[in-house]
Amino acid sequence: MMIDTHCHLCKEDYENVEFIVNNMGHNKMIAAGVNDTTNQEVLELIKEYPTVYGAIGIHPTEVGISSQSSLEWIEDNLKEDKIVAIGEIGLDYHYGIEEKEKQMQFFKKQLDLAKKYNKPVVIHSRDAIEDTYNIMKEYRGIKMVLHCYSGSVEMAKRFLELDVYFGVGGVLTFKNSRVLKDVVSFLPLDHILLETDSPYLAPEPFRGSKNEPKNVLLVAEALALIKGISAEEVIDITTKNAFSRFDLNKSL
Repeated sequence: MMIDTHCHLCKEDYENVEFIVNNMGHNKMIAAGVNDTTNQEVLELIKEYPTVYGAIGIHPTEVGISSQSSLEWIEDNLKEDKIVAIGEIGLDYHYGIEEKEKQMQFFKKQLDLAKKYNKPVVIHSRDAIEDTYNIMKEYRGIKMVLHCYSGSVEMAKRFLELDVYFGVGGVLTFKNSRVLKDVVSFLPLDHILLETDSPYLAPEPFRGSKNEPKNVLLVAEALALIKGISAEEVIDITTKNAFSRFDLNKSL
């Protein structure tokens, strides 16, 4: 069994979500929300599809249209059995630098919820790696995942000291992804999770097209080549990692 630990499956992402979910067969997906609308859709998805689990949160580029009531809704719905994480949360200075302070505020408030309710967090960080690290360091002990990690090996070493897990997706298959390949070579396999970030970042040979969770197999194969082991071994270990990091046994 494979687990795509980070994808987006809402109406704005696909015309036929059921078709995309069925393409994964018995494999599992964790669908992430980013704002009030998609968080509500994630709640509906986990109730409709047995193989879909959910993460709800306010993405840093969505803080401008979010409010305290958004955070209250997230807190009210963390009790749902198949909501396995708070996410996608974090910092994005590439698109949202003008709202830097509000991003930090929302990030910390959602980390507070994770601490209060013992929930893992799925973290987005773009052009904000140092601030992301400094905030995460304040919350040592929470189960944290850095989604779509794009930092250096040196930063990866620092995050490992916080017991952070690293989401690795289709970018690993790109010819120009030398830094990520170096990071993955360095990282212990027991701290890596497979993800697609669908519908974004489709792996080769589908780069530039709409991604979907079934392509997580291509990520596993790319990771296997780097680690010098079989894709089956990669799938087995990363699936165990996902069950551990997201407490999936509690949600089965």
